[in-house]
Amino acid sequence: MLINAVPQRQGAVGPRAAELPDGCVALSELAGHVLGRPVHHVRQTRSVSEVDRGIAARAVLAGANRAAQLAALEAPGGPVLTIGGDCGVELVPIGVARFRHGPGLGVAWFDAHPDLNTAESSPSGAFHGMVLRSLFGEGDPEFAADPALSPGNVFLAGTRVFDPEERAAVARGLVVTSAEALTAVEKLYVHVDLDVLDPGEFAGLNYPEPDGWTIARLVTELDALAGFDVVGAGITECVGTPREVEVLEPVLAAIGRLLS
Repeated sequence: MLINAVPQRQGAVGPRAAELPDGCVALSELAGHVLGRPVHHVRQTRSVSEVDRGIAARAVLAGANRAAQLAALEAPGGPVLTIGGDCGVELVPIGVARFRHGPGLGVAWFDAHPDLNTAESSPSGAFHGMVLRSLFGEGDPEFAADPALSPGNVFLAGTRVFDPEERAAVARGLVVTSAEALTAVEKLYVHVDLDVLDPGEFAGLNYPEPDGWTIARLVTELDALAGFDVVGAGITECVGTPREVEVLEPVLAAIGRLLS
């Protein structure tokens, strides 16, 4: 298993976005300890570029940050765990997994938000709310995946806050809402945005939303995926301190079970 720490923050624009790199480091150090693997730190710039074509920090996201992320995946030699940073870090590892494993790749998307906006529909311009839509090959062509995920091969879990365009994407079948619907999936990637958790359960959330899951519920839902061949995973949007992230040990252990 390869653990990549990717401390990107430019995909997020909220008040705690600047804390994402430090949260990434704290969580990745814990992951290395829990999973008994070394952590590869992928260098990311902390500079922020202007909004361009509706996407905040577009030049940085599409430039040096992406190049470093791609270089880190040239020869993984096994399952990859990506620790973010914002959800935008998932564009590269899921895109690489789709290239390597073909159209049968599926994704379990544990996230309070579906991240199915485009630059035109996004109320914030933050790319972390567009990344899943981009992985379907839609939206800004600079970020649209090619090859793309197959419609219906992604299921949302714990998702509870939708923008209108995102509801429309769900209604037309771009994603599904249960693992049982992934009938054509041969390999699985597991994405965990920590905001799937309730803010009262874990304080280090970049974009907290009420009525989320407990840590125990998340672990149970992850363990339920044991029947899939899981080829990669990502954990994103942590702004917790080293002391705060300690409560996430069971989540990291569950991810480790899936990737082993």
